[in-house]
Amino acid sequence: MASLSLTQIRGNSINNPVAEFARTRCPQLGLPVRSSRVGFRVFASESSSKGPEPDLSVNVNGLHMPNPFVIGSGPPGTNYTVMKRAFDEGWGAVIAKTVSLLLLSSFHVSLDAEKVKNVTPRYAKLRADANGSKQGQIIGWQNIELISDRPLETMLKEFKQLKEEYPDRILIASIMEEYNKAGWEELIDRVEQTGVDAFEINFSCPHGMPERKMGAAVGQDCALLEEVCGWINAKATIPVWAKMTPNVTDITQPARVALNSGCEGIAAINTIMSVMGINLTTLRPEPCVEGYSTPGGYSSKAVHPIALAKVMSIAKMMRSEFGDKDLSLSGIGGVESGGDAAEFILLGANSVQVCTGVMMHGYGVVKKLCSELKDFMRQHNFSSIEDFRGASLEYFTTHTDLVHRQQEAIQQRKAVKRGLQSDKDWTGDGFIKETESMVSN
Repeated sequence: MASLSLTQIRGNSINNPVAEFARTRCPQLGLPVRSSRVGFRVFASESSSKGPEPDLSVNVNGLHMPNPFVIGSGPPGTNYTVMKRAFDEGWGAVIAKTVSLLLLSSFHVSLDAEKVKNVTPRYAKLRADANGSKQGQIIGWQNIELISDRPLETMLKEFKQLKEEYPDRILIASIMEEYNKAGWEELIDRVEQTGVDAFEINFSCPHGMPERKMGAAVGQDCALLEEVCGWINAKATIPVWAKMTPNVTDITQPARVALNSGCEGIAAINTIMSVMGINLTTLRPEPCVEGYSTPGGYSSKAVHPIALAKVMSIAKMMRSEFGDKDLSLSGIGGVESGGDAAEFILLGANSVQVCTGVMMHGYGVVKKLCSELKDFMRQHNFSSIEDFRGASLEYFTTHTDLVHRQQEAIQQRKAVKRGLQSDKDWTGDGFIKETESMVSN
């Protein structure tokens, strides 16, 4: 088959994608230059049906990953030990748990209070079996967890250590800050100095500190989002992904704002605001902390169809409004199999993030994901991710168009329908052929 492979246009920049991005994105004035992003050209190559092993590697905003599977920001990326484990197991990239200047030791002292304090228990599960049987399959997961509660200095030290030990692996920092330009600039500067490869901006955490205009409070306000994205992209010298909240009416609106404001990628979706349930014995909500709870973020298998719809909408918008610009899309939501990942890629995702799946199945699940994705690719004779990325987008349309297509198809089927419609249609000359036209075997 004719396969598509990605070849980087810029000389030897693939050897040092971060340095190349910094040179092209931030010239002397330190401002982003959209037209000079690292680009890729698509070439066709011939391969037989018995061709080589499917290639899972991807190039996203100039960053090379051995496979499209990315550890999503959360507990699986909360410290050096677990992020190292992720790299050793073979994950394509790791996004660390969200950090902020709120985690600075000096910040805590100055306010004489800890601003990030998690509680336990902070998770709750939804199972498929009736009456909440503990034997049922887990289909939903809720968390009321905040961003990292570890000192920022410690996280930065560990970022640097990871990049020194794994210089060729992709480490992405998830960052979130209050509505303060100087704060964003300081955070970006501090984190970039560790050598991370990209930023994912947390505009989507559905719980915790909305009064400080953090997380979803920004992602749900397009005017605020545009301003903050402007601050970030004027300072950052590495690729920036904006992580979108699904808790909006039209997710394409904030995604469009983020891209127009200089972000190189969109990640979607973060968790869905939810109340997991009420314990019918105690009459208290779950997860229950000293008899009380708070709405939190919903994830796992049950959100997968919702995530697919959001990613599809973003991908169609990006394709129609941004064309062939070197922008990226990272799909998130209920990925537990290679098939789940293939669906996101078929809808245009360059990479696929997994967070809750790792918490349920462990870091080794990446081997299963890669194996199953390769099986899917062999089944369809795809040799690379680009062979099928976005291939299913064209099959989504409006309900009005579906009605028109079905009516047209019915008319075509009627026109070629086999057999006679009525006894009056029999003729003497064609009797044998007319009989045969109504035989089923």
